[in-house]
Amino acid sequence: MAGIWLDVLDEIARTCTAHGRGDLLQTVRQKRAQLLDPTLRVLVIGEPNQGKSQLINAIINAPACPVGDGRTTVLPTVVQHAEAPTAAVAQAPPPAPGHPTGTAAAATVERTPVALNQVAAGVAGLVGRRPGGGPAYVEIGLPRALLGAGLVLVDTPGADEVAGIGASAPVASPARADTVVLVSDSTRELSVAELNMLLHIMRSHPNVVVVQSKTDLVADWRTVAERNRQHLAEAGVPATLIPVSAALRLRAAAADDRGLNAESGFPALIARLQRDLAGKADHLARAAVQTVARTVVEQLAAPLRAELATQEAEEQSGPISRLHAAQREVDELRRCSTRWQNTLTDEITDLLADLEYDLRDRTRQILRAVDEAFDTADPLVAWDTFQDWLERSLVEAAEANHEWLIQRCDWIARRVAANFDRYGYDVLPPWSMTMPDDIGERLPELQRPTIDRFTTGQKLFTGMKGSYGGMLMFGLATTLAGMPMINPVSVGIGALFGGKSIRDESKQLLRRRQATVKTAIQRHVDDFFVRIIRDCRDAARQVQRMLRDHFTGLTEELQEAIVQSFRSAKQEADTDASLREQRQREIRLKMTRLAAVYEQAQQLTGARSAPLLLEPQP
Repeated sequence: MAGIWLDVLDEIARTCTAHGRGDLLQTVRQKRAQLLDPTLRVLVIGEPNQGKSQLINAIINAPACPVGDGRTTVLPTVVQHAEAPTAAVAQAPPPAPGHPTGTAAAATVERTPVALNQVAAGVAGLVGRRPGGGPAYVEIGLPRALLGAGLVLVDTPGADEVAGIGASAPVASPARADTVVLVSDSTRELSVAELNMLLHIMRSHPNVVVVQSKTDLVADWRTVAERNRQHLAEAGVPATLIPVSAALRLRAAAADDRGLNAESGFPALIARLQRDLAGKADHLARAAVQTVARTVVEQLAAPLRAELATQEAEEQSGPISRLHAAQREVDELRRCSTRWQNTLTDEITDLLADLEYDLRDRTRQILRAVDEAFDTADPLVAWDTFQDWLERSLVEAAEANHEWLIQRCDWIARRVAANFDRYGYDVLPPWSMTMPDDIGERLPELQRPTIDRFTTGQKLFTGMKGSYGGMLMFGLATTLAGMPMINPVSVGIGALFGGKSIRDESKQLLRRRQATVKTAIQRHVDDFFVRIIRDCRDAARQVQRMLRDHFTGLTEELQEAIVQSFRSAKQEADTDASLREQRQREIRLKMTRLAAVYEQAQQLTGARSAPLLLEPQP
C-alpha cells in the first residue's frame, strides 16, 4: 500500500537534492522514516490546565502521566507499549553549532531509568537530566493492548503557541506526530490563541482533532461544543471536535460501566485513533505526503519566484533600460539638431531685418537734420562745417549699427548653444567679433555738389532788368502829369524795382543751392546705406556659416559618442536578454517540475487542493 505515496515522497527528496536544499531533504527523510514506522504517534497539546495528562490516562486507563501534584510540567511525556511498567528520562546530546535541534540519531539519545514513583519529578525536570545536555523527555512504558497495537501518546507542557512546544524536545514537535490532538476544556469556548495554534498546525499537519474535555464539569457543554464547531468553521480549520470527560471514563473503567463509558465520549475518540492507526500506511500517509509536497514546493518555488521578480526589475533598470536611455539620447540629439538649425536660421534672418531697419532709422534722422539745416543755411557758407558733421554722423551711425551686429551675433551664438545645455559642458565657439578699425575708410567719399553763385555781373544785369521795367512804367505815368519820362520819381521807382529783382533772384538761387545740396546728400546717404548694410550682411552671413560649421561638428561628435553608446548598450542588452531568457527558461522548467511534483502529490488523496502560485505576482 505504501508504494504510490512512497514513490512520490522519494521524488520530493530527489527534487530537494536537485535544488541543493539539504535542510529540506533532511526533513523529507525524517518524514519518510516516520511514515514507514507502523506506530501512530499522537501529540496532545493545549494550554495549561486543560486536562491533557488526564486525557492520556483515560485513553489507556492507567495513571501514566502525573496529575494534580502541583508541579509544573517541564518535559514532554511519551507513553508507549512495554511488557512491564518502565520509566526513563531520555536526553539528546547538545546540538552541534549550525545544526538544527533534533537531527541527532535516536541511537545517540541517552536514557536514564527512573522509579515509577519518580515520574512526576522527572516530568518536572528535577531528576534524570544532565546539565548542559540537549533536549530531554520522559518515556513511560505500559503493558496496554491499545499501546501494543501501535499507539504512542505524547503529553506536552502547556504552551500558548506551537513554537513553544518544540523548545523542550523535538519529540514534542507537530512535525514528528501522525495525529495532533488539541485539548480545550468545556468551561469556555475556544480562545483566539487556540484558533491561531490550530491554523499554524494545519499549514504543516493534515490530521488534527480537537478534544473538548471536562464535560462533566459544565452542564451546557453541548452549547459550548456547538459554538466551538462554528468557530472552527469560521476559521477554516477542518478539524473534528470530540467532547469527552476523563473523569467519567476512569470511573466507568473502575466500575466496568459501559453506559458511563459511552457517556464519557471516549469511544468516539479511541475509534478515531484506531482508524488513524489502521489508515496510517495509506490515508494518513497520503495526506502527510500531500502536505510535505506543499511545504517543500512552496519553499523551493519562493527563491525562484523572487529571482524572476528580480530579473523583471533588472530588465527595467539594467541593460534594457540603458538601451532605452541611449535610444532616447539619439532621438533627443536629432531633435536638438533640428532646433539649433532652426534657431540659427530664424535669428540670422531677424538680425538682418533689424540691422537694416536700425541703419535706415539712423540715416533718416541724419537726413531730417540735413533738411532742417539747409532750410535756412546757405551751402556756400556752411558747406565745410556741414561736411565734417555729416561724415562724423555717418561714421557714428555705422559704428553703432556694427556694435549692435556684434552684440546680436554673440547673443545668437549663446541662444543656439542653449540647445546643448543638457549635455553638460560649454559649447560656445572660440570666436570674437570686434569693431573694424577702418570703418571710416569704408564710407563713400562725399563729393561737393556744383553750386550756382550770384556774381556781380549777374546782380547788375538782374538789377537793370528790374529797374528798367519800373522806371518805364512810372515814367509813362508821370508824362500824363506833364513831367518828362525820366524824372526823379521814375528813376527812384526804377532803383527800387531793380533792388527787389536782385533780392528775389538771390533767394531763388539760394533755394536752388539748398535743393541741390539736399539731393546730393540724399544720394550720398543712400550710397552709404547700401555699402554699410552690404558689409553688415556679409559679416552676419560669415557668422552664420561659422556657427553652422561649429555646431554641425559638435553635433557630429555628440552623435558619434551617443551612437557608440547606443551600440554598446544594445550589445549589452542583447547579451543580457539572452542570458536572462536562458535563466528564465531554466526557472520555468524548474517551476513546471515543481508543479508536476505538487500535482502528483495532490492526486494521492483524490481531492483537488488550492493551486500554488508559482509565478511571481505583479
